[in-house]
Amino acid sequence: MLRSLTPWLLALLTAVAAAQPAAPPAPSTPSADDSLVLAARDAFRTTDRNRLAALREQALRQQHPLASWFDYWELNARLREAQQPELEAFYARWPGSYVEDRLRNDWLLVLGMRRDWDNFRRELPRFKLADDREVDCYALLARHAEGQDVREAAAQAWRAQRRDDDGCTLMARTLAEAGRFGRAEVWPGIRLAAEANRPKAVLAAAALLGSSTERQLREVLDNPARWLTRHPRTQVREHDGEAAVIALLRMAAADPEAAAAQALDWEDRLTPSQAAYAWAAIGRQSAQKLLPLAAAQYAQAWTFVRAEHAMDWPVETLAWGVRAALRAEPAVRWPLVSRTIDAMPAAEKADPAWVYWKARALQGAAKAGTAGDADRVRGQQMLQALAGPQNFYALLALEEQGGRFTAPAAPTPPSDAERSAARGVPGLQRSLQLIALGLRSEGVREWNFTLRELPGDRALLAAAQWACEREVWDRCINTSDRTRAEIDLSQRYPTPFRTQVQAKAREAGIEAAFVYGLIRQESRFIMDARSSVGASGLMQLMPTTARWTARKVSLEFTPAMINDRDVNLRLGTSYLKLLLDDFEGAQALATAGYNAGPGRPRRWRDGPVLDAAAWVENIPFTETRDYVKKVLTNAVHYAAVLGENGTSLKARLGATVGPRPPAAAAPNKDLP
Repeated sequence: MLRSLTPWLLALLTAVAAAQPAAPPAPSTPSADDSLVLAARDAFRTTDRNRLAALREQALRQQHPLASWFDYWELNARLREAQQPELEAFYARWPGSYVEDRLRNDWLLVLGMRRDWDNFRRELPRFKLADDREVDCYALLARHAEGQDVREAAAQAWRAQRRDDDGCTLMARTLAEAGRFGRAEVWPGIRLAAEANRPKAVLAAAALLGSSTERQLREVLDNPARWLTRHPRTQVREHDGEAAVIALLRMAAADPEAAAAQALDWEDRLTPSQAAYAWAAIGRQSAQKLLPLAAAQYAQAWTFVRAEHAMDWPVETLAWGVRAALRAEPAVRWPLVSRTIDAMPAAEKADPAWVYWKARALQGAAKAGTAGDADRVRGQQMLQALAGPQNFYALLALEEQGGRFTAPAAPTPPSDAERSAARGVPGLQRSLQLIALGLRSEGVREWNFTLRELPGDRALLAAAQWACEREVWDRCINTSDRTRAEIDLSQRYPTPFRTQVQAKAREAGIEAAFVYGLIRQESRFIMDARSSVGASGLMQLMPTTARWTARKVSLEFTPAMINDRDVNLRLGTSYLKLLLDDFEGAQALATAGYNAGPGRPRRWRDGPVLDAAAWVENIPFTETRDYVKKVLTNAVHYAAVLGENGTSLKARLGATVGPRPPAAAAPNKDLP
């Protein structure tokens, strides 16, 4: 069957290649001309337009394989002065390429700033990625100018922005001046900005409602507790309820208990919807601090929810409501989990985490005997539908059904013709050459854009295989992860440096699959990877951690050694083993400590004894929570790849997480 599909796939791949500007295959090592690329990139960063123009002309004259990037950098550097014909000529030179779409994105922003709606409307349908929120706001503004009613979509886009940009700000101001944005649209945006600790955005939004609202909220932001106490019951004005909600949100971020005391005093002066929102926001702050009153505060919020009111809580508030409920007593836990998940939007409700906990809630809250059979059956059916190897909760659901992860049958390797077709796609060629030059960001973006046009699993497997052979492991993994029907586990979970990783894991006394699971999440096997906070190498060690661990293992160490493969592996595995020992062998706690530092999971484990999965779900840092789930899931897959007798995900998690046992050794407070 696979062989019969090959000609069709090859035809599609050929079409993809033909749609892009021709380029020779990327060489295994940079050529002499590659110095031109680095020079052009540096000239772009320093806005040296004259140098850029000269380098562009040279690259075009030489037909450099990366000439499209020279052209992009040169035109982008002077984009604000450019005119539409120059853009059309650029698009004609590089049709179907990443830089064509990237420059169109940039140009749409310029057209929006110019208020050149005619050219904006012509450009917008050709923007393939369509992933820029500011462009979306300009597009809604252009539709408004045509007389269309965009109020609802505009309010959603404006509230979703994470920074104050020209497009969304102009759109909101224009709609407010036209009477299309009023209190119903603006106050939810003010709430979200306050919860995100964006005071400037709060005031900018308040200005849409008039100077008096802006002045009122300036007072609220200046001292929310004082504002609340200065408004006795006899002096509450019509719109003070919303201002009080903002004050309570600001107080809760610093001191949820103080905010709760004020909420009790104010709740009869708020509408039910306002009181519910305020109590839920206080509960969210308490939950993120793992405070024991969080579930009770959410329960208080629910007492004000009326069936006739639309649920206006942010998705993150609902998510933390579930997490708070998971830490509550059993009598409260499952009904609160179930009700909160039911209130989520449909897309969020379908997230594997909430499918899993909804199923557990149905089973946990089911009545005894035949009266609870329907809920138990429904919970079981939800777990069966979720079960699989794809992610943390799918794997947990599989194991809840008594199953275990087994490696899928390997697909037929890409044929020579399929591999040749993948190597003929210019976007992939350019990407690998950019990455070889150290321009990883540019190369990754070009690679990902090009993958959108590849025709199905076989083409993706061939592209992934090429990346594997070039040891561009992150592109190998991410590309193979996109296949749906044909799963090549060895591509998704590659084992570079297997001899060295297994040897260092053995020396440290830990499982190689666990080490691989961590490396895959930390660096994707990029040896010179460096994080925004300064972590380096395969196992992403912080310099202070590397120095401390080197002393512990009697290794003479200098900072320049941190990216050395063998040194990084030795120090990383040794540190991971010290974490495991400090947390009584608990992989979830040790993994959290590797990402967030050991002091935090020590604090996070204090409190009630929790189901281990519930403890992981309650990790306050989004990055660390996601990290722990992925590392442990990776380890299960790597055990299969390595042929080890790997433990299940539930065994890696352990049954429960709670305070350090009294008989356990004291924590190693020296661990960095």
